[in-house]
Amino acid sequence: MRHVAVEGRCFVLSANQYLCRDALPADLHPVQGDAPDTVLIAGGSVIVSPLDEVLAGPLRNGEGVLTATLDLDDLARARFDFDATGHYARPDVFALHVDESARAAVTHHS
Repeated sequence: MRHVAVEGRCFVLSANQYLCRDALPADLHPVQGDAPDTVLIAGGSVIVSPLDEVLAGPLRNGEGVLTATLDLDDLARARFDFDATGHYARPDVFALHVDESARAAVTHHS
C-alpha cells in the first residue's frame, strides 16, 4: 500500500479482512485448522500518506477501526518531485488513438 500511495501521490486507505475460524459454519474445515480461535485472515488495514508515511496501522490479528488526521497539503508536496497525472497531460507529446475495427484474437506467423 505504501507503493500505491507513492506511485499515485495519493492517500491510501486499505481495509483488509480479519476472520477467525469460529465465524464460519461448522461444516467448513479450513486448511489452517478447526480450533475456534484460529486466525484465517490476519487483517492488515493501513492508512498511508502520499509521501509514504504510515499514518495508522497496519492493524493485524484483531478487529478494529483505524483513524488518522490527514494533512491535505501532503497532496501538493508529493507532486513537487513527481506529478502522477500532470506530466502525462501533454497533447503535444502523447495521444490516444482507439482502433475499433474487428480483429482476430490470435494470429499465427511463420
